[in-house]
This record gives sequence, C-alpha cells and structure tokens, in this order.
Amino acid sequence: MTAPQDVAPHRGLAPSTRTLISLAAGVVVLAGVYFARGLFGPLALAAVVVIIVQPVRGPLERRGWPRWAATTGMIVVAYLILGALAALLAFAGVQFANLVGQYLDDLAKTVNQITSWLESFGVEGQVADAVSSWLDPSTIAGLAATVGGTAMTVLTAFFFVLAYVIFMAADSGRYQDAHARFGATRPATLARITSYNSGVRRYFVVNATFGAVVAVVDGLALWWMGVPAPAVWAILAFVTNFIPNIGFVLGVVPPTVMALVVGGWPLALGVVAVYCVVNVVLQVLVQPKFVADAVNLSLTLSFFSVVFWTLVIGPLGAILAIPLTLLTRALVIEGDPDAGWLRYLSGDTSGAPPAAGPAPAKADAPDEALVTPTRTVSLEASTGAASDGPDGDEPDRPTT
Repeated sequence: MTAPQDVAPHRGLAPSTRTLISLAAGVVVLAGVYFARGLFGPLALAAVVVIIVQPVRGPLERRGWPRWAATTGMIVVAYLILGALAALLAFAGVQFANLVGQYLDDLAKTVNQITSWLESFGVEGQVADAVSSWLDPSTIAGLAATVGGTAMTVLTAFFFVLAYVIFMAADSGRYQDAHARFGATRPATLARITSYNSGVRRYFVVNATFGAVVAVVDGLALWWMGVPAPAVWAILAFVTNFIPNIGFVLGVVPPTVMALVVGGWPLALGVVAVYCVVNVVLQVLVQPKFVADAVNLSLTLSFFSVVFWTLVIGPLGAILAIPLTLLTRALVIEGDPDAGWLRYLSGDTSGAPPAAGPAPAKADAPDEALVTPTRTVSLEASTGAASDGPDGDEPDRPTT
C-alpha cells in the first residue's frame, strides 16, 4: 500500500526544484539585507512607526483638516513616540554606565565570593570559569561601553528615521486612494496589506500596554526593595517586553545582579520572585493570548524570528522580529493559493480547511444466519397484514 501523495497542478518545474530555487533566492535577498542592515533597520523602524500612527489621519480628515495638515499631525505624533523612546534609551544608557562605574569594586568582590561558593560544592573547571567570566567586572564594563555605543548608534540612525517618517507619512495619504482605484482588480492584495497593517498596530499596542504595566510594577517593587536605579530597570523591562519569549530573561538578569551586589542572595532572590510573579503572570499567561489574536504566529516561529532577525539586522531586529516575520509571510506565503498549509504551520489557521470529524463507530455486525430469517419473517408478516383480507387469501374490497 503506497503512501498518499499531495495533489497539486503541474507547473513545469518539479516541486523540489521550485523549493530549491525559492530557498536560493531567499538566501540572496537576506544576504543583501544583512549587508545593508544600516539602512534597512531604520527604514523598517520608520515604516512600523508610520503604520502605528496611520489611524491619526482619519479623524483629522473627517474633521475637515486638509490632507497636508493631517499628514503633519501624523508626523508630529510619530516624532513624539520616537523622541520618547530615544530619551528613555539615552537616560537608561547613561545611568547604567554610571552604575557600573560606581559598583565595580563591589561587583569584583561578589564575583570572587560566587566562585569560592561554587568551588566549595565541587563545581570547578569550565562551569566556574564561565560564571566568573559572565560576572567579571571587565565584562560588565565592556557591556556598559557596548550599551553606550549602541545608544549612540541608535541616536545616529534616529535622524534617518526622522527623514523616512516624513516621506512615508506623505505617501500614506496618497495610498489611501488605493482601494478606490484597485479594489476591483486587486482585492486580495489590498486585503493582505490591510490585514498586515492592522496586525502590526495591534501587536505593538498590546505589547506597549502590558510593557507599561510591567515596568511600573517592577520599578515600584525594586524601589521599595532598595535596588539601585529602579528607573533603569523599569525602562529595561518595558523595552524587553517587545522581545518575544526571551524578553523576560533579558529584563530580569541585570537587576538581579545589581541586587546581589548590594544586598546579597536574599535581595537577589527577592527580585527574582517579584519578576516571576509579575512578569510571568502578565507576559507568559495573559499577554500571549492577546498577541496570538493579533498576529497568529506559532510560539516556535516567534522565538526563532527573534534570533533570526537579530542575526540579520542587529539588536533592532529583536524588536522588529514579529513585524518582519509577518511581512515575509504576507509577501511569500499568503499570496500563493497552494501555500495554505505553510500558513497553517506558521500559526495562521484562518485559511485552513475545517478538520474532519472522527469517523462514526461501526456497531458489531450480528450473525448473518440469525438476521436473515428474522428479517424475512418480519417482512412477510408486515406484507400479509397489509395485503390479506379477513381470511388471509384476498384483500378486502370496499363495499358500496
């Protein structure tokens, strides 16, 4: 018995050949994006910001604002968002660098204590060396320098983002006429674009809302516990909330290390406990439900997209991972009618056929030798009762 095969129309090339060509083209495109990541990253960020503020245009135009004035309103809102983010990152970067310089000696003592504690339990060699290297003061100082350099890179790219926002906001007003002009000939393409824009907006609104709640609760808890620079860790919790799956780990490690330096193990464990209660409940149990409704991505693909886009375009890729993955799916998969199963694998079940229900259970067939006579007798009895007259020979005839 041969295995069932997928039925698909023949289009000239074998499916395996088309797959290899598609993969080769994808590698070439991604290589180009990697080498142009300095331009592609700010461009993607500006596009996402314009998509987020696009709903500002509608109410302004309905109130009688001319198109240029509504575009200016969009640009102002976008600049306010970017300015707030840049100010938060700059403040957090400067404070973190000062914090490392202030507690560098205490950090060195803590590293020595941790190494001695591990050796007392028989943990030697590579494990102890790895832990000590992670917490080594020179490593932390280098991280602080990296954060400062990254902040400067972000600020430099910020000016490119400002220019991109102006041009994209101006073009978005012209693209509003696309449905009127091409709605009859390109309805599927316009529907995909509209769905993508809506998904990106809902994704960032959900993440920003939960991130703000988590940041406020974490900052107040750290301030009450006496951890230095609680505002820095609150900003870190807000930013890492936009990184799927691994954002919690990235947000909890720095304040835990700082609590260990200034307060020892009890304070460090207290920080971990607070983050586990607040962040796990909100980010792991509640937030994924709203995110899943917004983007329809599987957990595996969400986690892989963070690693992948960070490798391709740098740290900005961790924040833009979900929008870029959604864009790739919209361009490559959603336009192909034969790729519905790939959409299903990615987490989008909207276009998947309904699942077939379980086959009804068959009752055990009774013995044929016992059934046949019974059915025959029943049939004869019913036939006789319906056709025989009082004597059983002829049917009754109506009397006049």
